[in-house]
Amino acid sequence: MTDAIRAHVGAEWVLEARGADPARLRSIDVLQALFAEIIDTVALTPVGDAHWHAFPHPGGVTGLQLLAESHLTVHTYPEFASLCLNLFCCTPRDREATAEQLARALERQVGPEQVAVRHLVRDYGPLVATVAS
Repeated sequence: MTDAIRAHVGAEWVLEARGADPARLRSIDVLQALFAEIIDTVALTPVGDAHWHAFPHPGGVTGLQLLAESHLTVHTYPEFASLCLNLFCCTPRDREATAEQLARALERQVGPEQVAVRHLVRDYGPLVATVAS
């Protein structure tokens, strides 16, 4: 017996910030505040504590927060005054409102000169699975 199974649809926001303060990009405290603001304003559900790794100077920080909705990550590059933030959600979100909330949180927490936002739809379409009877 074969049943068609629809994969979950997800959405991904990828933000790149340039011209940010290198000291703020090296600060785990600042990035924790960024995650807290995003989790609050976008109404996300953390699963456990965030994990952080600070690289030796002049390197930056990598952070990961597992979410009930999927995950939130950040990678900073103080030597280039930039960072990349990624939010993947498997629950419906307003595309534009979420993009704006994420960009504003970045502006408040790390003060970049520019923020670029990309939105990707993750729809894996119908899948066919064989179910043993």
